[in-house]
Amino acid sequence: MKAFLAVLTTAALVLPAGISAQEQIDLTVASSHPTVVPWVGMIQTHFMARTDELLAETGTYQINWNEAFGGQLYKANATLSSVEDGITDIGWVFSFLEPAQLPLSQVSTNTPFAVTDVPALLEVIDELLVSNEAFKAEWEDHNVKVLGLTATDLYDIYTKEPLEGIADIAGMKLSAPGVLGSWLRGTGANAVDGALTTFYTDVQTGVSDGALSLALGVLPIKLYEVAPYINRFDAAAAFSGAIAINMDTWETLPEEVQAAMIEAGKYYTESHGQQMVELHEVALNTMVEQGANQNPKVTIVNMPAEERQKWVDMLPNLAAEWATPLEAQGVPAVEFVKQYMAALRAKGVEPSRAWDEEL
Repeated sequence: MKAFLAVLTTAALVLPAGISAQEQIDLTVASSHPTVVPWVGMIQTHFMARTDELLAETGTYQINWNEAFGGQLYKANATLSSVEDGITDIGWVFSFLEPAQLPLSQVSTNTPFAVTDVPALLEVIDELLVSNEAFKAEWEDHNVKVLGLTATDLYDIYTKEPLEGIADIAGMKLSAPGVLGSWLRGTGANAVDGALTTFYTDVQTGVSDGALSLALGVLPIKLYEVAPYINRFDAAAAFSGAIAINMDTWETLPEEVQAAMIEAGKYYTESHGQQMVELHEVALNTMVEQGANQNPKVTIVNMPAEERQKWVDMLPNLAAEWATPLEAQGVPAVEFVKQYMAALRAKGVEPSRAWDEEL
């Protein structure tokens, strides 16, 4: 037996590297939202799948994914801290709900109606994460590394009763996620803080009269059942968050795994941006089809372009109100707004309001 074991040991020492044992890496990936929400589902189908595909090319490493989607580990109000503290290794950080911790990440929501081109928006945010040290640092200072970016499709107002124009929302209670409540300022409507996970119940129980939300988020939660009128303004898209990895976890990963995740993150971002464009109309039409037999049936109320412009013109100077206090705290928000708006224009985007000129 000793001789036999010695032979095995010697053989192991001379085996070619190409047939060495594959190293297994255990990682937890989580989110506050369920996978039926498109950008969360794409973590599985695009980020994770692409990472696995790239690692399979050499076969050196394999990731054992421990999936905890749909709020199994934490809710929407703890997406940043849960990645930061290592409750999950990788997670979708919902930046909308982190204005104090991720101030510059709120730039698109504090310059509303600036962009409807989702791929262009994501390209600009990605470029700023490289070129603007303050923007990059506000993520990395929370012990996370950004791997992929998410944005919304276009925002509309979902209500129990149809609107004739933006003036009709005066006096209404409308659910909106975090900072997006500011888009209702000056309109006479009252924002009710919430998220996709709460909108249905809030409208159903009368906490709110409707919601400021987006088609691809509304479709899977079936908000149209209780708010059947889709008042279509095509208000804007906004940067909403990122797939991020705990920095301590990141530093333990082999370079090959890191490289695979970086490439997978880029693939996720590009695919997600295109999906927002392609599926927005599909989602709207699907809601109309699925709600055709309910009472009242789901109806899209197309708002004239002038009503959209009336809405943005009603808003106070949100960019200045947001940027000025941050400047007093040492956050270079004014320059960041200027860089952001200039980058959008460089990609052919013409904002509906020149927020940078109002600073």
